[in-house]
Amino acid sequence: MSSDLERCYLAAMRILNYRFNSEVELRRKLRAKKFEREVIDATITRLRGERWLDDERFAGAFVRTRSQKRIGRKRILRELQAAGVSDSDAAQAVAENVDPERERESLRALGQRRARILVRRHGAEYLTTEEGRNKLAVYLLNQGYDAALVYEAIKEISVVDHQSDS
Repeated sequence: MSSDLERCYLAAMRILNYRFNSEVELRRKLRAKKFEREVIDATITRLRGERWLDDERFAGAFVRTRSQKRIGRKRILRELQAAGVSDSDAAQAVAENVDPERERESLRALGQRRARILVRRHGAEYLTTEEGRNKLAVYLLNQGYDAALVYEAIKEISVVDHQSDS
């Protein structure tokens, strides 16, 4: 049993060395390596005691990484919950690590980039059509941005596009 414990611990450390994992993710990966439940439980307890495993710290790092990649807070919350982080830890991590002004800037930049792609594919007038604006809105909503922010950004993007035409 102790050799299983040591092997499980070393496997967990290799996984955590690659990147932070939530407790749920680490359990899933260790189960996939065919370790017994008791061995996994003991390993998780040891890792928590040694502060190698901390869902709050994982959530904070995850939020910072994802928001830098222009992912909105709603999608980040969904991804954290899928990783097994509790709703309260996920909400706290998002609140502490997502700057609303920076999120707006990311949304604007992402919206403008996507708008250029749509114009290249469908022509300059596409964003003035309902279909074009809806396509842009759906893309931004799928990236996890709030609907009110998306609506604001789309209005700005279409105003900017109209000004550049004249």
